[in-house]
Amino acid sequence: MASQRDNAPQPLPAPSLRAGLNLPNALTLSRILIVPVLVVVLLTKTSGWQFIGLGLFLVASLTDFLDGFLARRRKQVTSLGKLLDPAADKILTSAAFISLVGLGLAPAWMVVVVVAREFAVSSLRSLAAAQDVVLAASFAGKVKTTTQIVAISLLIISGRLGAFDVLAPVSLWVALAATLYSGIEYFVRNGRTVLLAFGGAPRP
Repeated sequence: MASQRDNAPQPLPAPSLRAGLNLPNALTLSRILIVPVLVVVLLTKTSGWQFIGLGLFLVASLTDFLDGFLARRRKQVTSLGKLLDPAADKILTSAAFISLVGLGLAPAWMVVVVVAREFAVSSLRSLAAAQDVVLAASFAGKVKTTTQIVAISLLIISGRLGAFDVLAPVSLWVALAATLYSGIEYFVRNGRTVLLAFGGAPRP
């Protein structure tokens, strides 16, 4: 009886949640946690809200660089990080842009285009991931992210820019152009790959 119990298949140990909670992933989570604080600061317009909001947004944006850098440097790239990082980016930028619409600092239609692009690209990545296909980020995507950070930052403090307040709407147009271009480029470059993964691409 003892030998039968010894030879019986043992259940696999459950994956430890702590294994995924390393420093890079903690930074990613902090970016998500900053979002509600940022929204409250922007929409309640407390004293000095422009500079407080700008500081919060820039700190959150900095974690976007640090989490990826540290994950590669420390060899701590995890499945949790791959899931959280793009989600945190979209939550941050979408919340900031939508708050700016509420403040009357950004046209709603432009923000709708930006947010729609983000979720369209996320959907394509999800379809690819379902077939174990990894879609690499493009240089255009990095430019898009940079222009969005600049635009949001300038829009937040546009009321304090004085004669330079024209920079805010100009930066938003630049961000919109970069967002549209990077989205189209991403679908053109990866759309066929995803179709092939599902066996739905037309034969040449």
